Amino acid sequence: MNVWKITAANKLTRTEAEAPAPEEDKVRIRVTKLFLNGTDAALFSGAAKCRYPLIPGRYAVGMVAEGSAANYLPKGTRVLLHAVVPAPDTGTAKKDFSESDELICGRTADGYMRDLIYLSPRDFTPLPESVSDENALLLHHIALAKAAADKLGVKKGQHVAVVGANILGILLCQLLIYQQAAPILIDEDAARLEFARSCGIYYTMTTDEHLLEGIASLTGGRLVSGAVYMTSAQRNAPAIPFSVCANGANVVLCGSRDDFDVNFSQPFRKELSVFCVSGRSENLEAAINLIVRGAVDVSSFSFRTVRSDDTEKFLADYFRSPDRDFKEINVVTLI
Repeated sequence: MNVWKITAANKLTRTEAEAPAPEEDKVRIRVTKLFLNGTDAALFSGAAKCRYPLIPGRYAVGMVAEGSAANYLPKGTRVLLHAVVPAPDTGTAKKDFSESDELICGRTADGYMRDLIYLSPRDFTPLPESVSDENALLLHHIALAKAAADKLGVKKGQHVAVVGANILGILLCQLLIYQQAAPILIDEDAARLEFARSCGIYYTMTTDEHLLEGIASLTGGRLVSGAVYMTSAQRNAPAIPFSVCANGANVVLCGSRDDFDVNFSQPFRKELSVFCVSGRSENLEAAINLIVRGAVDVSSFSFRTVRSDDTEKFLADYFRSPDRDFKEINVVTLI
């Protein structure tokens, strides 16, 4: 079978390997499509640190292959592979408490850019026919958006600030609108905000000197009842969600990126409650229900399919391309 590995900075190598041996209580999965994004490109370029060699691919879909050890799913069943999996049990060995109890596929553990893999049923979720492969590749983002919305605990009609007009920020705003809250999407990039409006986000604001004035004009002279900061949208200052919140509000730091500095002087002064939500493989069944019910809509995004042979060029060009379209979802097909 084929396995793709980042063997050094700026080098992706395809190798031939023996098909994995059957494992007890695990299911043989044929990986079909992956969603590669900026994190994969940063790991490829060396901008983000990892241990080489590393199989990339955090977000993936596949299908149950013939010869599965567990037969409760028929051959050909489409499945979503979980982006975060439990770390191996160390047994009686001394535990390193500096390490996480979970591994991020394609980052702190090998990812899914390979033809075949055996997985425990706890590490994948079956997909209904009504959810396409492309939509399924965004289910982890939707699940994370739901986790952030749950932490906010906002009520119907309340204004909420979402800082960062990336994929996750737009999906969260759609979900909050579905829950009958009133999100205000904030970003320094006017083009991203314009695209967000085409996705149904009707309150958007740029991060300029008039931001607080603009929020007050929407809320009737008050600040917002809660805020979420997208850690991957670091073009926006981490202080923004604290400055736009009313006293006693909830603020959620949302995402898997942690290399940023936060000044907690404002949260202390305003007595804000700060929560951290990162990308776990939870809420995935709820995310499926949300996309089936139309709570979120990804139809405005452009899905661009790349063949596996073109993946190295795609990763190399990701940051150096000045006209890279932030509306694109880059899908690598392995079939």
